Amino acid sequence: MVHNEWAQPGEDEMVEPPPIDTTVAHSARMYDYWLGGMTNFAADRRLGAAVEELIPTIRTMAWENRRFLGRAVRHLIQAHGISQFLDVGTGIPTKGNTHEVAQLANPAARVLYVDNDPIVLAHANALLSSTAVGRTAYIHADLREPRSILDHPALRETLDLEQPVGLMLLGVLMLVADADEPWLHVAELLDALPPGSCVAVSHVTADFDPRAVGAVVNAEDEGRITLVPRTKAEVGRFLADWELLEPGIVPVMAWRPDGEPPADPQAAYYWAAVARKPF
Repeated sequence: MVHNEWAQPGEDEMVEPPPIDTTVAHSARMYDYWLGGMTNFAADRRLGAAVEELIPTIRTMAWENRRFLGRAVRHLIQAHGISQFLDVGTGIPTKGNTHEVAQLANPAARVLYVDNDPIVLAHANALLSSTAVGRTAYIHADLREPRSILDHPALRETLDLEQPVGLMLLGVLMLVADADEPWLHVAELLDALPPGSCVAVSHVTADFDPRAVGAVVNAEDEGRITLVPRTKAEVGRFLADWELLEPGIVPVMAWRPDGEPPADPQAAYYWAAVARKPF
């Protein structure tokens, strides 16, 4: 039997996704465009191409962020014995989703996906292809409302909060403005997890190329997309007082790379880190 679930508050059946405005560019669809996906529209491609003119390596950067997901999940399973994951800000399903990586390493792994994007909701079936002994579920909820995640019945049905959890916050915090207090919302999620849990964070930064990233912020602002680059110190605030795993907060390409270390780890403008909650 394959265990999977599409969960909505107070409902047992799949719901129709909210309307999607395809005339306005969207961050998740642009990311899909850079990854070579098919779930994007003309507005996404136009703005995505404009960003690519400002940062010609943007497609490589998107893939490096995706590769970090794989390395982080495998490390948490192999080195820390974590077998369940809470993936907040899931994004449009593509190659190497969290449950695919996790269940390849541990077929019994469980994954709860969370996103507030209607287009992710529309494609969530692709996230529910669990192994027979594992489990996957998806809920439509918002990082800015942590209780909508923590109080959702699917959380308790999918994850055991008495056992360590891997919280994945990859490429999502940069979409939350400072005015929306992202540090407080992340802290509420961290507080709900038991000792031995880990959090993986990747976050775009202007630390490596302020001019190029500043131009992208302006372009996306004109496209009505929130993009907040943050410094290494600001990214560190999301990790609270948890223990940083080696190698610490580093450029995403430098976090436990497969094979030889990259010649220029700052070529992808992301900070990345994994931290563990003390016992």
